[in-house]
Amino acid sequence: MSWDYFIIFASISLLFWGIGAFKAWRGKSHRQVYLFTGFGLLVFFAFILGMWISLERPPMRTMGETRLWYSFFLPLAGLITYSRWKYKWILSFSFILSLVFICINIFKPEIHNKTLMPALQSPWFAPHVIVYMFAYAMLGAAAVMAVYLLFFKKKAIEQKEMDLSDNLVCVGVSFMTFGMLFGALWAKEAWGHYWAWDPKETWAAATWIGYLVYIHFRHSKPRHLKQALWIMLISFVLLQMCWYGVNYLPSAQGVSVHTYNMG
Repeated sequence: MSWDYFIIFASISLLFWGIGAFKAWRGKSHRQVYLFTGFGLLVFFAFILGMWISLERPPMRTMGETRLWYSFFLPLAGLITYSRWKYKWILSFSFILSLVFICINIFKPEIHNKTLMPALQSPWFAPHVIVYMFAYAMLGAAAVMAVYLLFFKKKAIEQKEMDLSDNLVCVGVSFMTFGMLFGALWAKEAWGHYWAWDPKETWAAATWIGYLVYIHFRHSKPRHLKQALWIMLISFVLLQMCWYGVNYLPSAQGVSVHTYNMG
């Protein structure tokens, strides 16, 4: 599978995700929503799998490759959320976010070759990145919910909506925790230590703590809804720094063992 085919697979996937989102928004048959969104996910995953086979390694080394997984997991997270709580707008938001990341990959393609540094040739590499990308997708969906409730919803925030946000965050943080554990095991195997306060690791810890603060705040002050949503958005900013922002910090240049993500 060549990267040249990405625009074809991505366009087909976006078409089906868009149809699924439209049908969800219009309140059409749930079966049709699942069918179109699910088929789009299968097409997109077929490209990821094809890249995996052709590269002879997991497509997770560069930022462009991790955006592939994020573009895939966003509609999946949206479909899971829709399936559980039937929010008709969630698939539209996940579709738009996926479109943004896909467009970035189209207009700013990164190097995709078979080269894989020894540290990445570990059985923990794939589960670490995949679990993290799914966590990021769930937390991205939660952030979308927070933006909607804070800036677009004109009526009072309902407890059901906060329950949705809480569930998305709890699932995301759970997967993030597993991702950190997988990363620690990988680091022990590759560099001989579980944790070294590398710039990337420091921001990962800050992100994890930020979401734990949100969870604790929700339990201790359940009536302070807007304050909790702001904490969630701040935590999501920390997540962005952890994911790609840290790569542009002077402190990470030539020091961080995670600079391979820059591709």
